[in-house]
Amino acid sequence: MPNQDGTGPRGQGRGYGGGNPGPGGQCVCPQCGERISHERGVPCQSVSCPKCGAKMTRGN
Repeated sequence: MPNQDGTGPRGQGRGYGGGNPGPGGQCVCPQCGERISHERGVPCQSVSCPKCGAKMTRGN
């Protein structure tokens, strides 16, 4: 149960969205900035940019 001032057991954890981008989002090219939708189960690092051919990275 939280204290009167808002401190206490609640609100101290990282909660939802603590660093894992989840199944949605986008893959971003670090070279040209092209963005494509992230496909669930397919790591962005295994996808080549459709514009320049560089390996994509995960973006939000």
